[in-house]
Amino acid sequence: AVAILTQATGAYIALIQSLGVIGAWAPFVVEIVIAIYLGARIEKIKPSTARVMFYVYAAIMGFSLSTIFMAYDLGISLALCAGFFFALTMLGMTTKVNMLKAGPILLVGLIVLIVAEMLLMIFAPGQTMLMVISAIGLVLFAGMTVYDAQATRALFAQYAGQGEDMVKKVSIICALNLYLDFINMFLYILQLFGDRD
Repeated sequence: AVAILTQATGAYIALIQSLGVIGAWAPFVVEIVIAIYLGARIEKIKPSTARVMFYVYAAIMGFSLSTIFMAYDLGISLALCAGFFFALTMLGMTTKVNMLKAGPILLVGLIVLIVAEMLLMIFAPGQTMLMVISAIGLVLFAGMTVYDAQATRALFAQYAGQGEDMVKKVSIICALNLYLDFINMFLYILQLFGDRD
């Protein structure tokens, strides 16, 4: 909703026009700060504060991603991502295979993916490399979705006896992790299958 409203009003474009590079990067920096703060301080802040921070994070994400409406027709990509995400989450919640052991491998894969994207952007930009990186990123975040779904189940089991407030805080961190998985999968699916406008 925030992305649609931002695109309709042109607010993000206006921010970039008025602040230049700072306006383009400021939302992403704020997103990173909120995510790090939530992860580091989740046990100390109130559940209501954590919930508000999560909503602010999601709103800023929608604000900063609003420009994709100018470049892509989102219909099929969004539906494909939602179905894919639902299936992977259900797989993570129901499978007996322990994906929690894959956490360090997925983290290393994420770091390698980020470095590879930056290097390819500088030294070998091109549509073919973008498609390869997008396919690898999609597979990586599919694995991370299954992992985060299982981690959610494990965290709820771990903190179930520590009171309702702690369960609420854990649910917000788990929601943030799954939200990030969804957004990243959506962006990679969009790069692979999205019809450019």
